[in-house]
Amino acid sequence: MGRMELLRVPTLTQDVPYAYAAVTRAGTVYAAGACPLDQDGQVVAPGDIPAQAAQVMANLEEVLRTAGCGLGDVLKTTVYVASSTRSDLVAAWNVVRAAFGEHDAPSTLLGVAVLGYPEQLVEVEAVAVSREA
Repeated sequence: MGRMELLRVPTLTQDVPYAYAAVTRAGTVYAAGACPLDQDGQVVAPGDIPAQAAQVMANLEEVLRTAGCGLGDVLKTTVYVASSTRSDLVAAWNVVRAAFGEHDAPSTLLGVAVLGYPEQLVEVEAVAVSREA
């Protein structure tokens, strides 16, 4: 690896125009916003925030695993929910928080007007530290 490596994750859809993560030589992992996409690149569970949040977290875990780390190595997250309703934000947050268990890394939770894919309601980006550094 040079100064950094852009990671493609073979078990996730390849129908995205970006790398899933960048890993620095020092082992810092910058994960792109994990989206609620299945392996065919389709948004799962339109209209269902908790189900989309669960897919997002499964995809984020796969990205982190490929980068040599896991949810317990996350330094910070940003959680985006396409809603201005606080209960929708809480619904997504409850799923994200449950995935992390006892690891309560700093996080920012935001309601936004729209996300990148049609019918997408949740996205989570993360910064982590690779155990392989």
